[in-house]
Amino acid sequence: MRLSVAAAFAAGFLVAATSRAALVLFQEGRIVKASGYRVIGDELEIDVPGGGSYRVDLERVERILDDEVEEALPPASPELGPVAYDLSFQDRRRPLFGSAYDALIDAEARRYNVDASLVSAIIRAESNYDPRSVSRKGARGLMQLMPGTARRLGVRRPLDPRSNVAGGVRYLRELVERFGGRPELVLAAYNAGENAVESFGGVPPYRETVAYVRRILSWWTPAKAQPDSEPPAAGGTGPPSS
Repeated sequence: MRLSVAAAFAAGFLVAATSRAALVLFQEGRIVKASGYRVIGDELEIDVPGGGSYRVDLERVERILDDEVEEALPPASPELGPVAYDLSFQDRRRPLFGSAYDALIDAEARRYNVDASLVSAIIRAESNYDPRSVSRKGARGLMQLMPGTARRLGVRRPLDPRSNVAGGVRYLRELVERFGGRPELVLAAYNAGENAVESFGGVPPYRETVAYVRRILSWWTPAKAQPDSEPPAAGGTGPPSS
């Protein structure tokens, strides 16, 4: 469930609550089990299993995931095998779905040398193209940037489409460089964080993350790398417009 920003801030602060068990992943790599949580302004209140709660600065939180683990983790997609994929920008690979933000997606994907069709698929999964979207976990904008991630990327206005997409695509560029031609790992890291992917040595067995990877791969097919070709150099690395 996502909240309208006007309603969320009508009383001067944002409150989004859930009683579902969750895993709170912190920027420093620590993982905390919570019986529930609430986003209150710029803080996250974490319910402790057995009773009690405490608050932390939301900018310290990398991700919040439902505490549901797959008993057996199948391949993310039968189409993905032991081949290399090219996730760089290509003129022939345009944004999917025909949205009002296609020109923006294309421009930022070109700037940071990321597949524009991948960017558009992530935006659909994250916010369904609603630039004012605020999740119950505190993620904001088209690419659903958490406050800590937005701050690190220099995104001061996460609900502004241009700033949000610029920051989100820059983050994708970082993940592509970190995980190479492994699209399932890039997607898993965008959902669960790169620390979780590296800790598990692959797609983390979180049900939410596995479903996220599968959903995007049902819309988007990564381009296979050409044999004996070097991946193009990354695009601009300056801070996104904000």
